[in-house]
Amino acid sequence: MAGTLGKLFWADLEQHHPGIDSLRLAPEVAASWKQRILTRESGLGTLATVRAFYLDIAQWAMEDPARWGPWAAVCPIRDEDMSRKKAHRQRKSRMDQRTRERLPVLPGLVTAVNTERRAVAELLQAAQATEPGEVFTAAGQTLRRRMLARPDGAARIWAEDPESDVRRDLSFEKRQAFCAWAAVEVLRHTGLRIEELCELSHHSFVQYTVPSTGELIPLLHIAPSKTDAERLLVISPELADVLSAIICRIRQPAGSVPPVAAYDYHEKVWNPPMPLLFQRHYGGERRPIAPPAIRRLLNHALAKTGFTDASGQPLRFLPHDFRRIFITDAVMNGMPPHIAQLVVGHRDINTTMGYKAVYPEEVINGHRAFIARRRQLRPSEEYRAPTDAEWEEFLGRFEHRKVAMGTCGRAYNTPCIHEHSSLRCSLLRPEPTQRHRLVEVRDNLLARIDEAQHEGWLGEVEGLKISLAGAKQKLSQLDDFTTRAATVHLGMPHFSHLVGRALSTDTKSP
Repeated sequence: MAGTLGKLFWADLEQHHPGIDSLRLAPEVAASWKQRILTRESGLGTLATVRAFYLDIAQWAMEDPARWGPWAAVCPIRDEDMSRKKAHRQRKSRMDQRTRERLPVLPGLVTAVNTERRAVAELLQAAQATEPGEVFTAAGQTLRRRMLARPDGAARIWAEDPESDVRRDLSFEKRQAFCAWAAVEVLRHTGLRIEELCELSHHSFVQYTVPSTGELIPLLHIAPSKTDAERLLVISPELADVLSAIICRIRQPAGSVPPVAAYDYHEKVWNPPMPLLFQRHYGGERRPIAPPAIRRLLNHALAKTGFTDASGQPLRFLPHDFRRIFITDAVMNGMPPHIAQLVVGHRDINTTMGYKAVYPEEVINGHRAFIARRRQLRPSEEYRAPTDAEWEEFLGRFEHRKVAMGTCGRAYNTPCIHEHSSLRCSLLRPEPTQRHRLVEVRDNLLARIDEAQHEGWLGEVEGLKISLAGAKQKLSQLDDFTTRAATVHLGMPHFSHLVGRALSTDTKSP
């Protein structure tokens, strides 16, 4: 706060307005300072700090006028200056785009982490059944087993590639692959926050008995976190399988889950020992898996998949992305927003709807429904099936689009205003192979213009200049097309393919 008020506010004013000695800022001084500060990434935060500074002085002046009255001044930052609507819209747009990119990839990520878990487990099992120094094959890989014993006597299974001699700790790889799989599965089935995931324990399992039927429903108790409110989630069969696998892995031979003490990064305190689900062996002892370790596990799992985003960069999944995907998928599949709010633990339903990404599919379906309703209101004559003659005329129009210099782009059943002077028409799409002809036409027009000017045919000069401008424009279009850095093929079918398919299925709808 001192840095903001001293450096970003007052020092900036002294630098740009030497001699300033009062908090009563002239309108032009305040406007220029706000314009400079808003170019910074933390501009709105700086405005909020300075506004609070002015309002605090005004409050103190009311309580102690003799001391603070001389310093009270009109705040140069108005309410509308603090509007974050644009920033919120931009953030919402980025969140929605992030969710749209990751939701289609989620099934692939789930398959990848599950495949990696099974493959590493198969490798470790094959290595355990193989003597040191011998070669074994499992999960499509051929390795040679090596065993290195740690000083504490706990053996770890090592293997190496016979060709490259690269060593691999299969015990460590199995643990990493299992933890990554477990984190992905629990996050995508529950929509938990990362700190809630790391605080799940064996005590989180509760059950509810339906009074009318006596049916037992397993529930997952989520400890208070961000909103300081606990909640219960229904455990689906898929989630039950994952939680069962986690407990079977961390359970001791006696059948109990060992308690571990975790450090709360937000409260800066050590929590009492609890049988946490996400724990691992580290340095000869049991330790909880912290949120940074979960993020590293996700990054490592994604690096093996090779997924990329829209810019071609490697795709990253943050733990909170699963929460947004969970809410979006739930609302889109019919869960009422107020129920989704209670499931994910939001205080405000607007927060829940802010997580929900709007998909083009929703827009397309809504638009198609609008068109269907509009068709019901329009005369049925407008949607009749065309006759054979009308259909042949429609197809014939596309056969006659081809002209000498390229393709005519005018709409169906519209007259051509230029007739044979298509060089002047903005709807002409020149072919790159006809560039030499356009150059010849341009040179011929230049020669004819010189001749007309020499002979004094001023009326013809004006018409030739119009044609020359059209020829230069078409050449410019061709140059722009040929020098384009990259052309993206959209995979759209050619018209002849569409016509052939329509004729083969006897479809008659223009």
